[in-house]
Amino acid sequence: MHATTDQIPAIDISALFGPLAPAREEIDRQIFNAACGIGFMTVRGFPGAELLTSEKRPDLLQIFSLPDAEKAKMLRWNFDSSKSNYYRGWFPLQPAAVSYKEGIDMGPDVAYADAAHDPDDPLLERTPYPAESDLPGWRSAAANYYKAMEKVGAALMASIARSLGLKETTFDEYFRGGISTLRLIRYPLREENAGVDLSGPEYSVMHQGEKRLIIGREHADSGFVTLLAQDGVEGLQAKNHDGEWIDVPPADGTLAINFGQLLERWTGGVVQATRHRVIAPKRARFSIPFFYEPRVDAQIAPLPIKGGGGFAPFLYGDYLWESATNFVEMAGVKHLRTPRQAKAS
Repeated sequence: MHATTDQIPAIDISALFGPLAPAREEIDRQIFNAACGIGFMTVRGFPGAELLTSEKRPDLLQIFSLPDAEKAKMLRWNFDSSKSNYYRGWFPLQPAAVSYKEGIDMGPDVAYADAAHDPDDPLLERTPYPAESDLPGWRSAAANYYKAMEKVGAALMASIARSLGLKETTFDEYFRGGISTLRLIRYPLREENAGVDLSGPEYSVMHQGEKRLIIGREHADSGFVTLLAQDGVEGLQAKNHDGEWIDVPPADGTLAINFGQLLERWTGGVVQATRHRVIAPKRARFSIPFFYEPRVDAQIAPLPIKGGGGFAPFLYGDYLWESATNFVEMAGVKHLRTPRQAKAS
């Protein structure tokens, strides 16, 4: 039985980055309660928070100021068939899609020049980036933020491991050389008279007695843990166990953390993957999610935890490709990667 809540827990996780102490044990308890309950929390006191101040956040988001012609140079193959990048790169606004957003997906090469690269595996492709002369300092800001979020992701996984009665280093090897994704997203204001019929139920909901457009379709993240930096603009909502939509506070200097379907599966359902959505605020909204992910060839097998369910081991890359290519911004690319497990067997 999972507890229901009308609130998203707010936790200061600074003790995770220090030695074993009663304060860290208390934070582990709070994180685990959130992970097993609503599956969402907001956190503060983490490395990289200084990069999300109102003064520094524009360093990351300035990519949206590029002219359309420059953004087009970074498009993925499914939006420009002359490109050879299938998984990383720019996705444009899609006027008829429920999820009304544009942005870029970046891999570890944004932070590490020696990141694993395999031209035969789209999960290990290079990310197209703007020229330094077009956005001075942007690449450095993105690299610093990527590295900071890796530290936060690792600390959260160590905390979960301790709460599961596992060694706190249990997950380290899986994520060493991982393919975590840093995504930058802009949700512009959507006009109801822009030539698209938005009257259908998939495009809008009633929230607090007011009709609100949906700009991010309801879903649960497919992976392990997502670290989402918001910009102080409301709109993100999580669904509790009673099926009610709860607003996730968009406070500056915090991360909204949600746990993914694969972590739920790996922990035998102990950790909860929560469905969430984005409804349109009154102004443009920017968000910066970081998807903390292991290596492509990491083999996911049942953990030695009480109550953990059994399943056939599988490669993370195969799972990721199958799930990620179901999202609208990845439409049409599923056939471009062969499962490696099947290939090896």
